[in-house]
Amino acid sequence: MAKIAIVTDSNSGITQAQSKELGISVLPMPFMINEKQYFEDIDLTQEQFYDLLVDGAQISTSQPSPESVLNLWDELLREYDEIVHIPMSSGLSGSCQSAMMLAQDYDGKVQVVNNQRISVTQRQSALDALELVKRGMNAAQIKDFLEKDKFNSSIYIMLDTLYYLKKGGRITPAAAAIGSLLKLKPVLQIQGEKLDAFAKARTSAQGKSIMMNAIKSDIETRFGGFTEEKGIWLQIAYTYDRAAAEAFRDEIRAQYPGYDIHMDPLSLSVACHIGPGALAFACCKKI
Repeated sequence: MAKIAIVTDSNSGITQAQSKELGISVLPMPFMINEKQYFEDIDLTQEQFYDLLVDGAQISTSQPSPESVLNLWDELLREYDEIVHIPMSSGLSGSCQSAMMLAQDYDGKVQVVNNQRISVTQRQSALDALELVKRGMNAAQIKDFLEKDKFNSSIYIMLDTLYYLKKGGRITPAAAAIGSLLKLKPVLQIQGEKLDAFAKARTSAQGKSIMMNAIKSDIETRFGGFTEEKGIWLQIAYTYDRAAAEAFRDEIRAQYPGYDIHMDPLSLSVACHIGPGALAFACCKKI
């Protein structure tokens, strides 16, 4: 049976320390901050990132360099026969397309998964890949399985502020001004390739209710409903405010007794566009 390595990037929320525990290789995502390059979880912590963001630093995201990707693959292929590489959603970054191009020179030994996930749902894909290795699948079969499974997940994100969407040019200044005046809490959805508007809430409580109802509806209508074996993974992600995320987790536990709820900081590649204070609720259908 082929020996298969699993690779993802730091957008999955898997830290460098966790990667060693899990046996998953994690490429750190690069950031340009005030014209200096940093790498997530290498020389850029969550705390440092938000300090710089709130101070008004010029922050832009990038993708791992071809050299860093190739060096990791070549190193892994000295020990493994094949690689399954799971980058962030192709709709949110060019890193997936770049990896697919680079993999063409590896004669099928590197399989790049384009299953359009991010943050906690991307993390679950990497964990699913590990499970599929245990089930005896080869790299090509794992890629095919994960891509067919890509729509068996949902993620909803409530923003605390429209400032960073305006700063990044993703909404007009007028729309941001109206939203701020009305103290709106927009709820966004990541489904497939795009980060899209889903709903508008007037309060955080209403926004959390919208997300919980949306996840409940997705489970009932798309993921086979609520079953005794609890065949759904539930996840929370957040930017900066862990206490708010823990309080949200308590609310979700009350609605979903008996379910494990994983919680992680939201990917910094997403956080730089939406700012601190965001909360996300996600689910994935168990494979």
